[in-house]
Amino acid sequence: MSTGTIFLLPSYLGDEARLDSLCGWEQLLIQELRVYFTENEKSARRFLRKAGYAGSFDDIELHRVDKDTRIEEQLNLLTLVRNGADAGVLSEAGAPAIADPGAGLLALAHDMGIPVVPIPGPSAIMLSIMGSGLNGQQFTFHGYLPIDKIARVKRLRELEQISFQTGYAQFFIETPYRNTSMLEDCYATLNANTRLCIGVNLTVPGGWIRTQPVNRWKAQKPEIQKLPAVFGLMRSA
Repeated sequence: MSTGTIFLLPSYLGDEARLDSLCGWEQLLIQELRVYFTENEKSARRFLRKAGYAGSFDDIELHRVDKDTRIEEQLNLLTLVRNGADAGVLSEAGAPAIADPGAGLLALAHDMGIPVVPIPGPSAIMLSIMGSGLNGQQFTFHGYLPIDKIARVKRLRELEQISFQTGYAQFFIETPYRNTSMLEDCYATLNANTRLCIGVNLTVPGGWIRTQPVNRWKAQKPEIQKLPAVFGLMRSA
């Protein structure tokens, strides 16, 4: 029996996201796959239905793989693929294993010789890097910054200094309900001429991305509390 393949399937970035943000290859796979490793079963069912799956959920297997899933459980799930079943990996939004659970499962799959195939599709992080106008040749993504205000301010200063010294653009994300606190710290901490990128609700109607100096953001503060956002910064002088 031949080994199956793991397909990484990007999810919509919001309930109102454009339906055509998924590529045709992914839409075909959704009709064929019967095994999924997912961050959340409920959101996976909602995504699959929205993406065009018309069958019964009794005909597919949804296995939760999140930050709390033990390695032994992941190895057990991967035997399904090693024994011939193709499987899809789904996160709650965007591309799997990028600022989301899944990387550990994929590391185990590589160790087991299981083919891993990433499928093109929505990723707020990559879309923000693409649209930022910052250094797309050299950049670093840092995930979430510290929750503690003092530690977060310290980290912002460090990232600004790194960008100044290396020329690398610095990207990060925040939990949506802390966006306002993040922006206030950016306004108070970063150099007035540092370019700050904010990408909000990308692929969703009304979504936008804009990059401008911090002093211009301070003059026209956006209201992005509770909205999914990606941030980037770069200081060149």
